[in-house]
Amino acid sequence: MAAPTLDDLRRYAVARTLFKATTLPRAIRRLGFVQADPIRAPARAQDLTLRHRVEDYRAGDLESRYARLAIDEDCLVNYGFLPREHLALMHPREAKRAWDAETRRKAAEVLAFVREHGQVHPRQVEQHFAHGRVKNYWGGSSNATTHLLDGMHYRGMLRVARRDSGTRVYEAAAHAPGDDSPTGRAQRAAALIDLVVRKYAPLPAASLTYLVRLLGYGAPHLSAHTQAALREAREALASCRIDGTTWYWPADENPASRRHAPDEAVRLLAPFDPVVWDRRRFVLLWGWTYKFEAYTPPEKRQLGYYALPLLRHDRVIGWANVAAREGRLQPSFGYAGAKPRDAAFRAALDDELQRMTEFLARRPALNPRRPA
Repeated sequence: MAAPTLDDLRRYAVARTLFKATTLPRAIRRLGFVQADPIRAPARAQDLTLRHRVEDYRAGDLESRYARLAIDEDCLVNYGFLPREHLALMHPREAKRAWDAETRRKAAEVLAFVREHGQVHPRQVEQHFAHGRVKNYWGGSSNATTHLLDGMHYRGMLRVARRDSGTRVYEAAAHAPGDDSPTGRAQRAAALIDLVVRKYAPLPAASLTYLVRLLGYGAPHLSAHTQAALREAREALASCRIDGTTWYWPADENPASRRHAPDEAVRLLAPFDPVVWDRRRFVLLWGWTYKFEAYTPPEKRQLGYYALPLLRHDRVIGWANVAAREGRLQPSFGYAGAKPRDAAFRAALDDELQRMTEFLARRPALNPRRPA
């Protein structure tokens, strides 16, 4: 295999994750993990990610079909959706912070309540137990029941059965016992690293190390094993060095393949799309800094509240903030360099805005069957 160039890596980074649109289950399985975010501007990040990879996808399809799919809301390197078979790599999960006896008692009571009632809304649990308020991570006050349910979900006692107007509805979870031997833990750690590499490759060396550190969120009890697996992964993965940066990717893939030729489409990406998720890689591949500024004070924003990276061919050339009012898009654009002026770009951008409009449109209601 010829040593790839930076141009090869750029094309490879785009082509390997923007695969031909398929079904929703197949897309999630191929991605391995879809990061979630609650902000809708103009749609949630998970929907914005899936619309490029699922045929005829509409905003909200993941939530409406979730209960019928073999997927779960859970943690990996951050919070999102992943195929159910990946849960076995992380569960039973051991949290870094152990609960005290009182919290364990409350969790056991809530779990018994959930098992008795099946799927439960947090409001039902709060009405029954009245746990009160607790100090949250940010120093404010949060509902203690919500806080406890979240902790039970993280520890694998509960799973999200569905969403009710955006609120998690829980049911009891049942995770098969994992192989807790040193060999079993090492195998699970290696599989987790393989999962994140296949999602985010090609990866600069520093980004690979960072991702493995983030696995401490989904699998804190495997931290020592993921560090050992990282050392082995560096030897097993394919790699090259370009301009002082070492890059890694799966050994069975070829970044210099002609199959990675870019298409003519223009795409608006989610802020957490695999193409742009790694901000370190972003700068190396596209030469400018993209920032997610939804939580930045308005007066300090440079790109906007929810800037969507603008991809043309194999180049991220700018961004757009998109509002949708009364079925009409109101986009505003910014560019890292000169704005393209050619007719091909304008036509491709119009096509993407039309696709975005259709993606945001509600699906037509099915007509009830007329009686014979």
